Order: sequence, then C-alpha cells, then structure tokens
Amino acid sequence: MEDTNVVLDKNVIQHETPTKVSKITSTLRHLKKYQMLYIIAIPGILYFLIFKYIPLVGSIIAFKDYNIFKGVFASEWVGLKHFKTLFENPESMRILKNTLLLSFYDMLMFPAPLILALLLNELRLQLYKKIVQTVIYMPHFLSWVIISGIFIGILSPTTGIVNQVIVWLGKEPIYFLGSENFIRPILILAQLWQSVGWGTIIYLAALTAINPELYEAAKVDGANRWKQTLHVTIPAIMPTFTVLFLLQIGNFLDFGFERVYVFLNPLNSVNGEVLDTYIFKAGLQQAQYSFTTAIGLLKSVVGLILLMIANFLSKRFTGNSLY
Repeated sequence: MEDTNVVLDKNVIQHETPTKVSKITSTLRHLKKYQMLYIIAIPGILYFLIFKYIPLVGSIIAFKDYNIFKGVFASEWVGLKHFKTLFENPESMRILKNTLLLSFYDMLMFPAPLILALLLNELRLQLYKKIVQTVIYMPHFLSWVIISGIFIGILSPTTGIVNQVIVWLGKEPIYFLGSENFIRPILILAQLWQSVGWGTIIYLAALTAINPELYEAAKVDGANRWKQTLHVTIPAIMPTFTVLFLLQIGNFLDFGFERVYVFLNPLNSVNGEVLDTYIFKAGLQQAQYSFTTAIGLLKSVVGLILLMIANFLSKRFTGNSLY
C-alpha cells in the first residue's frame, strides 16, 4: 500500500508540475505580447497609487486631534469626537441639509442630457445638427469663474436682461444673487447649462450603435417616430444611462467646490454653502484638519454605501450594473 501511495504521489506531482510550468509560460507570453500596453499603463497606475491610495492613510486623522508638529501617527486619538461635532453643530447640520437638497435637485436634472440627445438624434438636417451640438458643447470649456460672471451679468438688478424683462412687465427688479431664496435654483441651472451639452456625447455615441434593422422592423410593424423612440431607442440606451446614473450616485455628496464658491456671498450663503465650501473654510482657513477630514470621510462612506445599494437594486431589477 505504501509503494502504491508513493507511486500515486509521484504521478500527482508529475501531473501538476507541467500544468504550473505551462501557466507560467502562458503568463510570460501574455506579458511579452502586451508589454507596451503595460508600460503605457505605468504612469496611470503610479498616479492613482501616489495621489489616491497612499493619501488614504492620512484619513486616520479623522479619529485624532491632529497636530502638525506631532504628525499623523503621534497625534492624540479621540475616536468619533469629530463626527459627533459634525452632527451636534447646528451650522454643520444646516450645511449638510443644503448639500443633500442640492445633490437631490442635481439628480433630478440627470436625465437632461439623455433627453437632449434623443432630440438631437431626431434632427435630419446634418448641418443644423452639428451647429446645435457645437453651441451646446461650448459651455463645458468655460471655467466656473467665467460662468459665474455670465450669470451675474444676466441676473444683475440694474443691467441684467432678466430684470429688464421684469421691469418691462411692471414689477420691481430682483437681486437674485443677493437672496438666499434663489441661490439653489441658480446653482442647479448653472450646472445644467454648463454640462448638459457635454453629457450628450456618450448618449449620441450609444445611439449610433443601435442596429438600423430594428427601426426598419418597427416601421414594418407600423410604429411611428414616437413609438420607435419609445420601444427601440430608449431600451437600447438604458444600459448606458444606468451605468452613468450609478456613477453619479457614487458622487452624491460631492456637489463641487468651484461651482458653488464663485456664486457665494454673505447674503446667500445660508442656503448656498455646501460641505465642499465648508471644508475649505474650516479646514484651510481655520486649520480644523481633523474635523474636515471627518467630513470628507463621511462623504466617501455615504457615496460608497449609496453606490452599492443602487448597484444591487439595478442588477436585481434591470440586469445592468457596474460589477
């Protein structure tokens, strides 16, 4: 029996060794075949490693009273103190409420690029279509400083075209950017104007990938343009919409610093200030590094949880997901 076991063990070893050698050989061939692609990917990998993953170690100061002289690891451990401060501070809760509301309104505007792409897809005059596309793309290349200047000029209580129309209608001019009641709609409309045209690019690319035979079959069945859009175009483009929507949910609390900061002033900051601008004010101007790190960590955790929940629900009910 012992001799038999020895023979079996030798057979197993002899069987496994060639398999492992073949796997190693296959891996080396794969690396040699695609070596240029791996070399090109090295700068991107180093970028994410150095600027994204290694700095995550510094997130530990959210649980410490960070002292720049003691360093990250030698500072005093305080646990969840800064998170409690965030939820107990009325100012922080007001800013968190602003961020949640603005992010929710932003999500409501998310289908706008899809709707615009569907409208552009229905244009038959190619020259006119290209002109419209160029015009709606251009705001994407403007900085938020320029965009804020445009909106300030349009909404000016003295020279702005909007208030000139209001005066022409017999009403009193309104100082839009000096009122806390209008700052949220202004922020949402500014973002919509800046990004809606650029967001159509992905959807238009997805629309070109739809098989024309599907439209021909729909015509044979008597479907008009509206029914073709409803039963052919929209179902074909929904996977793309779902993936982009899931990515947007992951950034739910990241409303953006630049797009808000350029519109803020003491008259509208009550309803306009968001977590990103608060982090700038408390973290850089008041040196509350641990507190603002806790806010940033909370944003990341909330975004991750929302993304996982949305991805699970999307995969279960639609079959489309990120992973």
